[in-house]
Amino acid sequence: MSDKTPVCLFWHRRDLRIHDNAGLAAALASGLPVLLLFIYDSDILDHLPEKADSRLTYIYDEVEGLAAATAAAGGTFLARYGQPLAVFEQLLKEFDIAAVHTNEDYEPYARQRDTAVGELLARHRVDFLQYKDQVLFAKDEILTKSGTVPKLFGAYLKSYLALLAPEMLHPYGSAGAFVPANLHHASATLAQRPTLQSMGFERGGQLTTKAQLPPESVVRNYHNTRNTPANERGTSRESVHLRFGTLSVREVLRQAEALNKKLTSEIIWRDFFMMLLWHFPHTATESYDPKMRHVPYRNNEEEFRAWCAGRTGYPLVDAGMRELNATGYMPNRVRMTVAGFLTKHLFIDWRWGEKYFADKLFDYDMANNVGNWQWMAGTGAISAPWFRVYSPESQLEKVDPELKYVKRWVPEVGTAAYGKPIVDHKFARERAVEAIRAARNETA
Repeated sequence: MSDKTPVCLFWHRRDLRIHDNAGLAAALASGLPVLLLFIYDSDILDHLPEKADSRLTYIYDEVEGLAAATAAAGGTFLARYGQPLAVFEQLLKEFDIAAVHTNEDYEPYARQRDTAVGELLARHRVDFLQYKDQVLFAKDEILTKSGTVPKLFGAYLKSYLALLAPEMLHPYGSAGAFVPANLHHASATLAQRPTLQSMGFERGGQLTTKAQLPPESVVRNYHNTRNTPANERGTSRESVHLRFGTLSVREVLRQAEALNKKLTSEIIWRDFFMMLLWHFPHTATESYDPKMRHVPYRNNEEEFRAWCAGRTGYPLVDAGMRELNATGYMPNRVRMTVAGFLTKHLFIDWRWGEKYFADKLFDYDMANNVGNWQWMAGTGAISAPWFRVYSPESQLEKVDPELKYVKRWVPEVGTAAYGKPIVDHKFARERAVEAIRAARNETA
């Protein structure tokens, strides 16, 4: 007979907070002692391009903050490094685990990981319970009248708003204090949390705002400033906190619903892209539109390097890429411009750009990133017309006519030191449209 106290684990992933957490609230309501767990997944970390990764540094600091907050509330926090399956195999030896609670993750790798962990736990007769937390609607919860996946955002948005009820935005509360557990047998391992150095990493720069809702004045004026990249407080800057779950989507939507409906619709794009990725996981690495899978992209490596470095001769493109490289951030309107330039003007495969963004963006989210890149390339389930080629010069006139944003990142613009455009807009547009049209006709 075991002298171990039965416990349940709550596994943190994309929800680095204790407040308003669906899965954690359910675990605490179980009545069992709850141990909080975070796994530094070596299957993910091994692919990071830099050892001083700002995103990992941010995650590490948030996890350490969670550990301190949990201890202050009388609970126990575990942090482990390794492959999730191996970590759970070890935890099953250390503790009498009655159940594992966690929040759903909809990316392809996460689904494979969770299936494997669920099968392991089932063999040990441990319940694996997953909850919807990072979105309001998921999977099949919004379908067309004919029962198919909506591929037009307007239709999805209409259904979403019709189903959205105020009580859905209420925060999840904790079920009271942590229940103490007899964990003396594991006391030697409870305090051992990985450090960045022990995992083979160094501290990266902190490149984000605090996990708090933006000022009301910013949200109220969001629809007027969202496409003004020179205004650093023109957007809510909530994407990082929604990505890592340091804010809940419910608290963000509560504020947006009260102050600015345009921000509400922009947040709903997250649910939409996650729904599409869940239904079509192959789109993470493949164009959704079969006719766009055989486009003869040029994939010129020298021009790709110029794009990456912000040296294309197009000021808005260059400013965006230099800001990305320096800070891990880029305003959404600028993201659209640089993505359109890569896929249409330079005629380079959207997956090259998606991968570069994945390596650089502080707020990288696969569903959003893939969805938006396929939108701009004209390859997605929902996309801009494949023959639409935005002029980076006209975009500059719309969003930064006084060059305030551009000059912040490209100070040499307007001088002899600034290079000439690496491709002519009219020529590039005709080249891309003709090549895509021919490829689509061949697969018709």
